Amino acid sequence: MKIGVFIREMECLAPPALAEEWDRERIGLVVEGKDDLTRICCALDATPRVIREAIRQRADMLVVHHTPIWDPVTSFRGSLATLLKDVLTSEMNIYVMHTNLDHAPGGVNDALADLLEIGNPAPLSLGIVGECSLGLQELANRLNSGIRTWGRPKLPGRLAVVGGSGFIPELIEEARAGGACAILSSEARHSVARSSPLPMIEATHYALESPVMRNLSQQMDWIYIEDIPDMQTWTPRNSGTH
Repeated sequence: MKIGVFIREMECLAPPALAEEWDRERIGLVVEGKDDLTRICCALDATPRVIREAIRQRADMLVVHHTPIWDPVTSFRGSLATLLKDVLTSEMNIYVMHTNLDHAPGGVNDALADLLEIGNPAPLSLGIVGECSLGLQELANRLNSGIRTWGRPKLPGRLAVVGGSGFIPELIEEARAGGACAILSSEARHSVARSSPLPMIEATHYALESPVMRNLSQQMDWIYIEDIPDMQTWTPRNSGTH
């Protein structure tokens, strides 16, 4: 497949116009390599491990959700130079679908809702709200992720799900108005959690956004590269002491 054909296919799946305005210069083909594509890998992030594995797989293209080049570049030094050196040497392309995939039909939040079997889903400005038949332990099992709660979510019940960092006061209020008894997202800020009108269920960013990339890999017959962050939780043995 020629790269121009590939790009047109991706833009049909997740039109660039759906991206948030601040994100529109960070999506699409961010690293240009070979013109002919025969093997494509996919991951959530273009981490060093993912890039090494994609090169080992002899991929011509790596499709990711999060761009490896977030800020405008005036020089290639340090970690960015290290990250891109092997990419450029191998002539592998990197293609990014970020907030355009958040908003696209079948995108981040639809994949998450399918994984959690959210019934009668209704759209939020970012995310979905619907009926969840899972309890908290089942939710953690489906996500393959530890979760923590702020407040006391009553599940099963009506749940709002937002892939990525969705604990935004306006969005929480929108979810509450949509009848949600709790909201699931990641990366909660202390001040937001303390003032939230809804109980909050916090998973990892990876757990909430990787399902869509796995789905995409299966649909397109790509190679998915799993790269779950290495996280551990330590709880106090003597919680009554200070």
